[in-house]
Amino acid sequence: MPSLGDDQLVTIAQTVIEAEARAVNGVASSIDAEFIRAARAIASTPGKVLVTGSGTSGTVAARAAHLMSVCGTPAFYLSPTDGLHGGLGVLQKQDLVLALSKGGSSEELNEFCGKAKPLCAGLIAVTAAPDSALAALADHVIRFSLDHDADLGSVVATGSSLAISALLDALTEIGRVSRGYEWQRLLYTHPSGAVGRDAAASLERLNGTQVDD
Repeated sequence: MPSLGDDQLVTIAQTVIEAEARAVNGVASSIDAEFIRAARAIASTPGKVLVTGSGTSGTVAARAAHLMSVCGTPAFYLSPTDGLHGGLGVLQKQDLVLALSKGGSSEELNEFCGKAKPLCAGLIAVTAAPDSALAALADHVIRFSLDHDADLGSVVATGSSLAISALLDALTEIGRVSRGYEWQRLLYTHPSGAVGRDAAASLERLNGTQVDD
């Protein structure tokens, strides 16, 4: 194991954080007409949003499904593996599938999406590969680009997972505002933890500073 000095450790940490910050800031340019069409589809669906992805994208998908539900867009996470082992039966015609993949080439994810598409209202892909097999399957493609150093070694999904998360957070807030899911209702459905404990103070702060939803 190499012996590293404090300055070297500081440089490593700063390099990673700065690369990730650039990755997140860079996805602001992904907010284009296609993003808006996808956002409107999610915000207006009468069904649920099934969020899926493999590997690190699956972890990001689970986070997104939770936050969408917290903010008034009913959503749930299903892994492609579970989906291909019978989980597809959960889909109904009014539901949407939101699939996440940096490279868009996961065979398992793409097989799942191909099977899911006829069962639901539409498929939305979030990917850095607009020419990928996943993008070809999708009704809407939210594309983003990354610097070569966004991920550790261009292998480990560090910056890319944060970039995708930022795009999904934007979709989450668009859904909340579009659905008229007011803070009072959100806090009512989140009664536990620090959020619930501080609900009254949060409402007072939000009502004093927010624009009307």
